[in-house]
Amino acid sequence: MKLIIGNKNYSSWSLRPWLAARACGAHFEEIRIPLHTPTTRERILKHSPSGKVPCLIDHGSTVWDSLAICEYLAEKYPQLWPTDPSARAVARSVSAEMHSGFQDLRQNMPMNIRKDYTGKGHTPGVDANIARIEAIWSDCRERFGKKAGAAGPYLFGAFSAADAMFAPVCFRFKTYGIQPQGAAGEYLATMLAHPLMQEWAAAAGAETESIAAEDLYG
Repeated sequence: MKLIIGNKNYSSWSLRPWLAARACGAHFEEIRIPLHTPTTRERILKHSPSGKVPCLIDHGSTVWDSLAICEYLAEKYPQLWPTDPSARAVARSVSAEMHSGFQDLRQNMPMNIRKDYTGKGHTPGVDANIARIEAIWSDCRERFGKKAGAAGPYLFGAFSAADAMFAPVCFRFKTYGIQPQGAAGEYLATMLAHPLMQEWAAAAGAETESIAAEDLYG
């Protein structure tokens, strides 16, 4: 199994399947291709038909797109989704919402782990996105994360693909100094303390590439 990813400091899409794969115990070769270079697209196209990262290659099967990769992994490692059907349905729903939405946040607060942009990037649209994310976190924690028989510190108790999908937002909140209160704040702290999140952040800090288009605030 091979996972093709971009720069760890910037590539939020790459973080999601990497985290899901590592969390479920999948063994894979990591192929990192720096983004925004003259040869980036050519190098990615050798692996991915979309010309974008991430891309998973497994015994001749090629899967691209972060959510599709998580779903592919979940077929091999069912623990990536909650076992309860109602919880699983909500987990898939919030994951899809994260995957396709929150455009204001993406545009104005791109993932940039090495920076401290506290107070930067706020617009009415961004603040509405933040409020919705905090509401999702609080709701999932209260309804499912603390449920008897499935209790745990993540959105649905045990770590799931939904947590992987929201992982880049956790790094964004840290970079831009966003501090949720209550259950959402506790969840954010739990995610940032996850050993795999810390491993990814350390690797991002060790990278030397800089992408001007992503370093929005200097």
